[in-house]
Amino acid sequence: MGTPITGRRLDRLPKAHLHLHFTGSMRHSTLVELAERRGVHLPQALVTEWPPRLRATDERGWFRFQRLYDIARSVLREPEDLYRLLREAAEDERAAGSGWLEIQVDPSGYAALFDGLTATMELVLDAARVAERETGVGIGIMVAANRTRHPLDARALARLARQYAGEGVVSFGLNNDERRGRAREFEAAFRIARRAGLLSTPHGGELQGPLSIRECLDELEADRVGHGVRAIEDPYLVERIATQGVTLEICPTSNVGLGVFNELSHVPLRRLFDAGVPIALGTDDPLLFGPRLVEQYRIAREVFGFTDPELAELARMSIRGSGAPDPLKKELLSGVDVWLAAEPEPVEG
Repeated sequence: MGTPITGRRLDRLPKAHLHLHFTGSMRHSTLVELAERRGVHLPQALVTEWPPRLRATDERGWFRFQRLYDIARSVLREPEDLYRLLREAAEDERAAGSGWLEIQVDPSGYAALFDGLTATMELVLDAARVAERETGVGIGIMVAANRTRHPLDARALARLARQYAGEGVVSFGLNNDERRGRAREFEAAFRIARRAGLLSTPHGGELQGPLSIRECLDELEADRVGHGVRAIEDPYLVERIATQGVTLEICPTSNVGLGVFNELSHVPLRRLFDAGVPIALGTDDPLLFGPRLVEQYRIAREVFGFTDPELAELARMSIRGSGAPDPLKKELLSGVDVWLAAEPEPVEG
């Protein structure tokens, strides 16, 4: 990777980013600066060893991942921090060619600081609107429940998401360790969200296998599945995902960083794409995994041999699978066609 090749510049390819966690979107430099300002001690893994090698496929590794994530979240203490985080995330998306960012947040993680769930939700939504105006990048919010908490907490979040459907909230998700909470336990929460017209976007098929994904499809009626890469273990499931048009949000560097696969070349990106599965490339938590969105497209090009027409189709899939308004989708899809019509040139990304 890094050797110039002939192709079109990936940072000029219009695309949507559908798998980015709120705290995990933070720039590393911002984390270090805010930690110093707020008096938060950062462990070596978040400073000199950055990005850390997490290997979270065992309980000890996942605990370490969660600990680092919680430390990073602890530097966000003032409303201005949330505004900065979303502005910088949108700036990074604009630099990557993204016209739409769907960022996922669990408001309960910040509610104690910002006067409760509703006040936190309104703070995040206002910060998103400000970031949109300043960068030109459309932003939708995914309210994401935590599968390690009680399903009643998820229902409360689903009702909160319903309250702001059409006002910036576009989807409802479910994240954290699949081994500690099955998707089926959260069906009631997702029913509330779906009835409000929100996209169903749970995580599945990352640390657990095909059963986790099938539950997302059967019980939560998923429109998209966060990760979903372990569907490759069941050819019938892959065929079902392709037939139903369920988008998988695949995050290659995250999969390697957490130890789901040992090497980038082992991520089944090419195999799923060739099987007709809709795919949206994502970064998951670039604060902890390093590379941002353009790098995921570069990986598709350089590791998996995606041609420019195939990269354009990846971008189209991300746009079609998003919760972006229809006029913006149309604009971005037209931009993909313009990108593909341009002449290739020697590029590094």
